[in-house]
Amino acid sequence: MKKALKILVFIMLVGLLLFMTSGRKKNILRRAKYWVAVRDDIVQCQLCPRKCVLRDGQRGVCLSRINKKGTLYSLTYGKPVAVHIDPIEKKPFFHVMPGSPAFSIATAGCNMRCKFCQNWQISQADPEDVETGYVSPEQIVASAIRNKCEFIVYTYTEPTVFYEWMLDIARLARKKGLKNGMHTCGYINREPLLELLKYMDAVNVDLKGFSQEFYQKMGLLADLQPVLDTIKTVKKQGVWLEITNLVIPGVNDDPEKIKAMCEWIKKNVGSDVPLHLSRFYPAFKLKNLPPTPVKTLEKAYKIAKAVGLKYVYIGNVPGNTAENTYCPKCGKLLVERVGYKILKNNIVKGKCKFCGYKVPGIWKKAKKSKIKMKNDKK
Repeated sequence: MKKALKILVFIMLVGLLLFMTSGRKKNILRRAKYWVAVRDDIVQCQLCPRKCVLRDGQRGVCLSRINKKGTLYSLTYGKPVAVHIDPIEKKPFFHVMPGSPAFSIATAGCNMRCKFCQNWQISQADPEDVETGYVSPEQIVASAIRNKCEFIVYTYTEPTVFYEWMLDIARLARKKGLKNGMHTCGYINREPLLELLKYMDAVNVDLKGFSQEFYQKMGLLADLQPVLDTIKTVKKQGVWLEITNLVIPGVNDDPEKIKAMCEWIKKNVGSDVPLHLSRFYPAFKLKNLPPTPVKTLEKAYKIAKAVGLKYVYIGNVPGNTAENTYCPKCGKLLVERVGYKILKNNIVKGKCKFCGYKVPGIWKKAKKSKIKMKNDKK
């Protein structure tokens, strides 16, 4: 496993050389935020709902935070396992500057530990097994600017586990006129989330299922309610919100559960919030399951639309018409997509160019996507 991880990280970081020169520092330990001393050398992490209680030398469920003699440290600060320029549609963000390049970064680790993780090779990895040079927030921001990326997106694994690094980058990026976005499982406590959202422009939250039983079984005894709380907090703070639901055959594809989820979204954050219904592909501990049937996704799409959600998308099925954005008022095609490529954009100054209906999101002048890359399955 360690040898495979080193090879994978090497491949993923080849692109890093195109963007920056890494420092020579290794094994950087950065004092963590959001924890309390319990007694003696025991601490409790306050970053996510797990609230791990750790003795000296112990690490949390995320593997990314360690107690050293009564002080909690981050093991992920400045240690990326992935630095890519992606189309922003890959995150996925469909109502954010269509066709724009996103400077995308991640470290190893995750606090959810899902059995179906599509990026398990890095999300389930031990940060101390990753061999990489130190990369500072200044280097990340300078590289994004140099590569003409208006957005830095924290993605691929779970950004919460590299909270301190992400926060420092996001603050600096904002000062330099860049935008920040993240794709998260939403398993983060309210106080650190509120601090982070001051610098976020867009957030996509994975609502992986809609039952406590699902999160307990699939997310290593995680809870549903904190994720719902995160979604409501993002919306309340005025940060652009999109939601992704990975539809897994026989696991979370029950039509009644999907309907209940869509009704909750409409009631709590509104019908304008885009919902991405993504196709599952066999991965990690669920390799025994088949890919999600397209018919299942199309049925879920119809349920969401019937509930009243205005912007519903089917993901990981290139060429499906449900990749496109349509005007809720006149029904005409607004943004035509194939995979991560933008073929048409009929949104002008945030409005449908045919009827003038205001379409929520973060928009800019339309450009066809020039980024060519493989259709990575998320």
